[in-house]
Amino acid sequence: MQRTIRSFSIENIKSFKSLLLSWSQQFETALWMDSNKYQQQYSNFDSALAVQEFTAIRTDYSNAFDKLKEYQSSTNDYIFGYISYDVKNDVEQLSSANFDGLDFPDLYFFQPQKLIFIREENIEFHYLNMVADEIESDFNEIQASAKQNDPTPNTDKNIKIKLRIHKEEYHAKVHAILEHIKRGDIYEVNFCQEFYAENSTINPAAVYQHLNDISEPPFASFLKMDQQYALCASPERYLKKEGCKIISQPIKGTAKRLISAIDDAQIATDLARDEKERAENVMIVDLVRNDLSKTAKKGAVKVEELCKVYSFKQVHQMISTVVSEIDPQVHPIETLRSTFPMGSMTGAPKVSAMKIIEHLEASKRGLYSGAIGYFTPENDFDFNVVIRSILYNEEKKYISYSVGSAITIKSDPAREYEECLLKAKAMKYVLTHAK
Repeated sequence: MQRTIRSFSIENIKSFKSLLLSWSQQFETALWMDSNKYQQQYSNFDSALAVQEFTAIRTDYSNAFDKLKEYQSSTNDYIFGYISYDVKNDVEQLSSANFDGLDFPDLYFFQPQKLIFIREENIEFHYLNMVADEIESDFNEIQASAKQNDPTPNTDKNIKIKLRIHKEEYHAKVHAILEHIKRGDIYEVNFCQEFYAENSTINPAAVYQHLNDISEPPFASFLKMDQQYALCASPERYLKKEGCKIISQPIKGTAKRLISAIDDAQIATDLARDEKERAENVMIVDLVRNDLSKTAKKGAVKVEELCKVYSFKQVHQMISTVVSEIDPQVHPIETLRSTFPMGSMTGAPKVSAMKIIEHLEASKRGLYSGAIGYFTPENDFDFNVVIRSILYNEEKKYISYSVGSAITIKSDPAREYEECLLKAKAMKYVLTHAK
């Protein structure tokens, strides 16, 4: 199917973005992506909205990458969606048997009938020809009456957040991981815990906008898939493909923001010099280099940036950038398959870490620590890491957000627990302080 492209200019982009997200709620399927003014550093657009399935793939992990490969190749168009963490079971001989309160499909992608890009002051409508005559009417509707299209109930005022793993049990599990490290089973593992609420209702679009406003990350996304939602404020890229260049930007190392500019600058400097945090980051960089080498040309894996501290609204993050060059004949799905799941959310060695994760964590990760993103008709792609995110099953009235930290031989259980609470702060705040 061919697409008709039309462009319009808008003066108040911020207001239009809010209207556009509200307008999207009338559709059963919608995926919104926002670079939050980080376009020049990270993205090919300021924002993008894909709505209304034309075709789609929805599957469990069994042969998931082969199915995605066939779908992406045959569609030869923009497709948007996600790969959940549990697609690891397609890559390795692993399983996922922990509790799952969300019931998201393991993998989901769709070809949107309607696709809208925002690039600076320009709004680009990329509609399949079958709906191209709706461009102008949709543009007018978005501007005039979009706020009337959100039928979602309000967020409960008294959402009670529970912990799947309590503090004492968390400490015991970290000590168990440290024993694995001492025995040489692993060097590092990303250990996560779930916070959840039952019998609770939220307005997903409103909660996402609040979360995005207080976080402004470069890889924000909002997914609506029937009655399942992902509200994502991710600061981390998993993998991007630009022609033959592959880019990975793992995060390891977190510090809170402080009110005092002097103190805030000092804590960022301290993070950059922290031996434990740097060791965590370097371990994952080595893992990413190894993963990228599986599809790269010989000698074409490079570390462009090592352990650089970037500052976001909520936290400082230590980020590295690893790149590779692939042969044009390498299928884009193979690069994803050979690097999935991302090393920053597993540990090293990867398979051993994932086995320990499955044994010690209390919840199925599902979409959390998976990846949301898109493919272009030119076989390029870009995916985030699903962290700092709220997942919601409207039918089951189940809300979930998970956080984790990297456990190494130098880890202190109390400090790791505090890091988890820091990462959970924004999600808890927007759920308990509904606008």
